Amino acid sequence: MGWPFEEGCACTPEKMAEAGFLHTPSDNCPDIAKCFFCLKELEGWEPEDDPAGEHKSHSPKCNFITLKKKVEELTVEEFLKLEKERQKWIIKKVPDEGIHNFEEAAKVIRTAIIKLASSEQ
Repeated sequence: MGWPFEEGCACTPEKMAEAGFLHTPSDNCPDIAKCFFCLKELEGWEPEDDPAGEHKSHSPKCNFITLKKKVEELTVEEFLKLEKERQKWIIKKVPDEGIHNFEEAAKVIRTAIIKLASSEQ
């Protein structure tokens, strides 16, 4: 699946990439984009949406979107510091997602148990 917004739109693939987004479509959502840095996923894009503005609004602490330089202007030291911060985001995000998925699965199972118990009475 290709990115649904091309020329004549504010959220072209080039502008999405400049804002740190990768296109990560699914069957249900062809316009999901995820920041490679903070892992924030956004969907429901409109042709006039500004990728950098949306990123700042939904993930204001993302170190990538708050860079004062273009990526190609970073020194090696600055790049390594940025990568260190990216790893911190990943270390925090992965367990949080696991906990969320576990809690959602527990809710489904709990509902099934309650339904089963009430049908046996």
